Amino acid sequence: MKSLKHNVFSLIGICLLVLADQYTKRLAILHLKGKPSFILLDRILEFSYLENTGAAFSSFSGRQTFLIILTALVIIVLAWRFFTLPVGGRFLWIHICLLFIISGALGNLIDRLVNRYVVDFIYFVPINFPKFNVADIYITVGVAVLAALMLFYYSEEECEKVLSFDNSFRK
Repeated sequence: MKSLKHNVFSLIGICLLVLADQYTKRLAILHLKGKPSFILLDRILEFSYLENTGAAFSSFSGRQTFLIILTALVIIVLAWRFFTLPVGGRFLWIHICLLFIISGALGNLIDRLVNRYVVDFIYFVPINFPKFNVADIYITVGVAVLAALMLFYYSEEECEKVLSFDNSFRK
């Protein structure tokens, strides 16, 4: 029962995160497309519309079929790991990280399937960082926190179990 409750809440969480991402992209389309940048903090942060046909840093630009297949495979593998990890306890943080990564991947996959590009609109001016979106934030935060957990929180044995395709999580 605990596992079913966890899975239902997790699926609701994923849906809410994806809806928030899609909502912000819809706002970007409505208020930024074809218009000059909206400066939030002068020379620091602005919103401007971009249709990204690639992946991170516009890599694989124009290769939508490849990116769609790759993203779908990554989501499947991460979802499998999410649902095969023990519920709660020390693995709660990994579940949260995977929830964010899966949500971000789904948000961008929806864009690729519907539009054949991903809507990016957040731009950090001082470092000339490529434009990104809320789904990208989910993925980046999820991966960064997961990496920190693997380096500093989980034992080497726990990391091996999480990263392997072996489902033996015996104490």
